[in-house]
Amino acid sequence: MEGHVPEPTFTLEGWHILHDFRHLDFPAWRRAPEGERQAAWEELRDILAEWAGVEAAGRGSFGVYQVVTHKADLLFLNLREDLEALLAVEARLNQSRLAAYLRPAYGFYSVVELGSQTGPLDPEAPYVKPRLTPRVPKGGYVCFYPMNKRRQGQDNWYLLPARERAGLMKAHGETGRKYQGKVLQVISGAQGLDDWEWGVDLFSEDPLQFKKIVYEMRFDEVSARFGEFGPFYVGKYLTEEALARFLGVG
Repeated sequence: MEGHVPEPTFTLEGWHILHDFRHLDFPAWRRAPEGERQAAWEELRDILAEWAGVEAAGRGSFGVYQVVTHKADLLFLNLREDLEALLAVEARLNQSRLAAYLRPAYGFYSVVELGSQTGPLDPEAPYVKPRLTPRVPKGGYVCFYPMNKRRQGQDNWYLLPARERAGLMKAHGETGRKYQGKVLQVISGAQGLDDWEWGVDLFSEDPLQFKKIVYEMRFDEVSARFGEFGPFYVGKYLTEEALARFLGVG
């Protein structure tokens, strides 16, 4: 690669994403008067209705999840057209009655991204817009994790020629296509926005598919040589009724 000047990846950007993971202070929540808990629940229902209205208008999407393990209790996942809209989402939840019983667990801000190593993408292509403005499935499970591309010695992703990067990503994509219909994948870019370079959301009706696809992709050269992964968060989608049961209200 001597004398080679690497070319950046061509990207198209779509909706902005906020992963807002929270702990629920269960002892304090249980000690709260029933009227207080009921008022907090009614306000949360209003918030969910607002989010559903945004989704119905085609200006975003959302999901609430119960997270497994001590890493978090709840994930409030929201996609919006821009950062201003996400800031309003975050402020609305932070100013709610329920926020008195929520504690930050983890957060990640990124933007849905489509990339090409070989040339600009056509924003008018029929497959592009649905991938830039994905809808959160209303059921099943989610697996989220942040990741980087390695920059160490000979394994420096950012020094590879575009053609070589394209070949590695093509092979990676072929692995992912084996899970079409089983796993929906949303990739978001976070360079300059958060501590990791990308966020990955996997949605499936079967959480075992997360294990299978991530494990199989580890054998792709692009992951084996260049992949660096952050913490994994897995959760189950909560309908309004399921969320009420989780909170012990309704």
